[in-house]
Amino acid sequence: MSRSLKKGPYVDPRVMKKIEGKKPQETGVIKTWSRACVIAPEMIGFIFGVHNGRDHIEVFVTEDMVGHKLGEFSLTRKFIKHGGKIQKELEAKKKEDEIMAAKGAKEATTGAVKK
Repeated sequence: MSRSLKKGPYVDPRVMKKIEGKKPQETGVIKTWSRACVIAPEMIGFIFGVHNGRDHIEVFVTEDMVGHKLGEFSLTRKFIKHGGKIQKELEAKKKEDEIMAAKGAKEATTGAVKK
């Protein structure tokens, strides 16, 4: 559910105070715990360290992000992967094929240099 148009978007005043009067190139990472803060046009170009519950994830703000919340770009859950024994076998075979292809390409280039 979105916020009332009468109230406007929630932009944390502490975050705005940190970027007030500064240039994006001069400032480093701006740490914040305010995941609910909506990205305003003034924030474009800054790098925010958004807390995800464990550590701060660096988020570089671009034009496309305006109107979204900072927390959307700092994921709180880490996806490992689905699958079990069969998935591991498939990945091992794929890695083996890549190694063989790389060796073949290397031999082809060294063979061309020797001739």
